[in-house]
Amino acid sequence: MPPRSEDPRRDATGSRRGSSRDGGRRDADPRTGEPGVGGISGARAYTPRGRTVREERGGLPRTGGGGAAEQRRTPRSTRSGDPFRPALQVLDGGRAGAARAARRAAPAANRSGVVRTVAPRAPRTPWDEPAAPRRRTVPRTPRRPDRPAARRPSRKPPRPPKLADPRLRLRLGTVLTLALFATIGIRLVFLQAVDTPAYAGGGVADRTRTVDLPAPRGAIYDRTGALLAHSVEARYVFADPTLIEDATATARALSPLLGIPASKLTEQMRPRKLENGNPSRFQYLARGVQIATARQVMALELPGIGVHRDERREVPGGDLAANLIGFTSQDMTGLEGLEARYDDVLRGVDGKRVYEAGLGDLAAPIPGGYSRTTPPKPGSSLKLTIDRDLQYMVQVILSRRMAQVHGGTAAAVVMEVGSGEVLAQASHPTYDAAKPIPSDPVAREDVATSFVVEPGSVHKAITFGAALQEGVITPETTLPIANSITKGDTPFSDTHPANGRRMSVPGMLAYSSNVGTITVADKLGPERLIDYQRRFGLGQPTGEGMPGEAGGRLLPAEEWSDSSHGSVPIGHSVDATPLQMAAAYAAIANDGTYVQPRLIKEVVGPDGKKTPGEAPVTRPVLSPQNASALRTMLEAVTTVDDATGTLAAVPGFRVAGKTGTGWRLVDGKKQRGEVSSFIGMAPAEKPRYVIAVFVYDPDSGGARVASPGFSEMMSYTLRHFRVAPTGTPSPTFRVFPG
Repeated sequence: MPPRSEDPRRDATGSRRGSSRDGGRRDADPRTGEPGVGGISGARAYTPRGRTVREERGGLPRTGGGGAAEQRRTPRSTRSGDPFRPALQVLDGGRAGAARAARRAAPAANRSGVVRTVAPRAPRTPWDEPAAPRRRTVPRTPRRPDRPAARRPSRKPPRPPKLADPRLRLRLGTVLTLALFATIGIRLVFLQAVDTPAYAGGGVADRTRTVDLPAPRGAIYDRTGALLAHSVEARYVFADPTLIEDATATARALSPLLGIPASKLTEQMRPRKLENGNPSRFQYLARGVQIATARQVMALELPGIGVHRDERREVPGGDLAANLIGFTSQDMTGLEGLEARYDDVLRGVDGKRVYEAGLGDLAAPIPGGYSRTTPPKPGSSLKLTIDRDLQYMVQVILSRRMAQVHGGTAAAVVMEVGSGEVLAQASHPTYDAAKPIPSDPVAREDVATSFVVEPGSVHKAITFGAALQEGVITPETTLPIANSITKGDTPFSDTHPANGRRMSVPGMLAYSSNVGTITVADKLGPERLIDYQRRFGLGQPTGEGMPGEAGGRLLPAEEWSDSSHGSVPIGHSVDATPLQMAAAYAAIANDGTYVQPRLIKEVVGPDGKKTPGEAPVTRPVLSPQNASALRTMLEAVTTVDDATGTLAAVPGFRVAGKTGTGWRLVDGKKQRGEVSSFIGMAPAEKPRYVIAVFVYDPDSGGARVASPGFSEMMSYTLRHFRVAPTGTPSPTFRVFPG
């Protein structure tokens, strides 16, 4: 047999490697039994490295025209036509794995000569990718029959990495998202439902403005309706320290208009902090400024300076009844007198306007914004019992008479008998209630209610009235009167010696006999005398209506010393005020009935409704017969020759009264000088008015002021109220009956 040519396409077994393009048939696949195509005696198998291996099928003849049948082995050609077969062969170990699989499938006798082929490649379609170019393979040296092929150790494919479970992350993200939205939702509920008032209130507070609407203070009228004090429209000037550019220059510009030193204005404009730490944006510079002056201030256009509506208390009479009326502060609060005592009645209730406004240049009410106005409620007015014209004349007379006394103090009270109404109540010194600041505090006191004195001999009318009421004496009683009498270690003497003669009761009053009064008081006794002192209104405030009224003091019987039996009946060791003594004499003039003094006639509400003042307290002290007898005896003081009160007589009228000399007490201590007084009533037969005049002269007695002053005041009072003289003469009194 001729030798075989060295065909590079033949492998070691002599089989020729075919091509997929050969037209020969393929043999049947020994593993599947499927017929081959074109008698192909060999096939291509892919190793894991992509190389082909040709193995000659043992004992199979080569067929096909032109030479041995060959077949190109491609990864796509498998015996089963499975396109995934090459991949399975790769996983099975490639070329070696395919050989092992062929040996297991073929009979044992033919295992050494079987050539493993891949399945024929499926017919190509127009959309298949072009076949990979054929690779040339290097012939392998045939394995020796006696040397089995080395088996490659099988490797367990690596387990793929375990991926994280995305469901856990999704659940966690969902929970966090829901928790976030739940937190936001709960917070929104709190903001919209629970915290809404706080946030809304805070926002409103930042943009709301409040303007006070002062309530007009009630006026004070006299008994005829004439104005004594009232409020008028004015302006106040204020500063916003945060807007003032130059405080010094601003103060210099305002000082001439406001009448306030520039240094004081500069201090008022100094920036300040409020309690909450915010800067103060409001400071009063002047109150009660006249409207014309306020217009001049606005014309200056000073940054940080503003003007707003205010009111000013105006007292038309200046010092007229100033010690009674008192005055108010700049914010219209009563400080002294009736302004202070009835401040709650006169003040009223301020109104308020609250509205929303912008900031900066838009600091104006916001149209349609929040706006609420509470109108002010004006205060009520007081109608006094004072008669303006009478008050004026009493003050004039008192002032003119006090010109003779240096450093003295005086009071005058005019009361209407029966009603207890005070028609005039004057003090000296006095002041201008419209400008109270420069005045002396002493000058602002109401002397009639604050001037505590030992009344002296004017108290003797109480002693004789009690003796008449108790039946100790009668109008016809006469007693022997010595020139002096001693009580304890104190002697008491008379200015008109009786020399032991019998003296009538009217004579004791006319000459103001101390000895005669003490003698009558010894028969009356301390307890009954103190009882009548209280009935006549001593020892307690009258309740007239003035603030800070003194009550005086009575010496209890258990505190009487031996000398008290002599001093108390004649008006010493007794503390009283001029008003208390005037009320006591008014009881004598009113047929023995005490009527509480009063200053308030009625209260007039803002709507014009009139409410009468409190009804005065009344009580009987003396019987009408005894009161009339006492009045008649008191006429001796102004009619008897050389009597102590002749200077108090009023031409054409019968006058009953009594003079007195006492001392002034301050904190219970006697002051130097004397207090002279006269209290009287007219017409004596049917009294209409009672006038009390008290004069303190630190240098000498004030008798030259009290009695003449009473005469002038009573004369004017009777003329003012058109009281006609009765025309009946006063009775004739005998001081020393035969």
